[in-house]
Amino acid sequence: MVRANGAVSLRELARVVQTSEVTVRRDVRALEAEGLLDRRHGGAVLPGGFTRESGFPQKSHLATAEKTAIADVAASLVEEGEAIVVGAGTTTQELARRLARVPGLTVVTNSLLVAQALAHANRVEVVMTGGTLRGSNYALVGSGAEQSLQGLRVSRAFLSGSGLTAERGLSTSNMLSASVDRALVQAAAEVVVLADHTKLGADTMFQTVPTDVITRLVTDEPPAHDDRAATELQALADQGVQIAVAGTGAAGGPGGEQIPPGVRPRRDMPLPVQRGRLAAGQYRGPGGGMAAETLERTARVADMRRR
Repeated sequence: MVRANGAVSLRELARVVQTSEVTVRRDVRALEAEGLLDRRHGGAVLPGGFTRESGFPQKSHLATAEKTAIADVAASLVEEGEAIVVGAGTTTQELARRLARVPGLTVVTNSLLVAQALAHANRVEVVMTGGTLRGSNYALVGSGAEQSLQGLRVSRAFLSGSGLTAERGLSTSNMLSASVDRALVQAAAEVVVLADHTKLGADTMFQTVPTDVITRLVTDEPPAHDDRAATELQALADQGVQIAVAGTGAAGGPGGEQIPPGVRPRRDMPLPVQRGRLAAGQYRGPGGGMAAETLERTARVADMRRR
């Protein structure tokens, strides 16, 4: 699965091999020790370090439930008549599909996928940047894109990326994409980052949004036992980033504070995470987990290699 998609979440691996995330985590450690993959918070990627980037076909199949839930919460932040910028990415594409219902909205974007999602929205005006098409993510990049954003001012920028840490903020693996994202940020009064749990703690080559510039983060709740992702969320909250944790289940998801459908968050109060405490609760893994039998573990690792 990792070889086919470039990256995969622990939740998805656990579902495919029909075992717990705790056991999958142990197996992923074993595969990392053999140099077959690199661990990331909440998932695994092919070895390649800071410069590797999956293309759109691979990204579109990763963490789909999480991206849908994140897009639902992010869309609730947008009001009628606003002017916003939306960057490139599969999560922002999901957001764009929901923005089609917001009347009087103006969306500035460098993403062909975002523009396509809004193409038939009669009440939404779409403004495309100029630039050169980058085929791997269907985004316009380069000096043409950056120059077209000069002098622009909007209320919010919605951006995604390849990784997010409290130390460096949002980052991506491509220099041209990073440069355009910085221009999008300069045009906005607020910056909202959309990042699922697999990106928390991941650090890639080019910084796009420093932590102190991020107004809000919309994410999903990290899996049980993912203490590092929970620690990263806490560190972001401690630096003043307002955090909304979206649920992925049919009836509200696996914990986390929810913004009910149709209800917009109050402007005079922060989103769910408050300084010093994660509103989604303590991320504690269930105690007393049973270790897998050696033979079962070997079979699972072999099965994961095949996939």
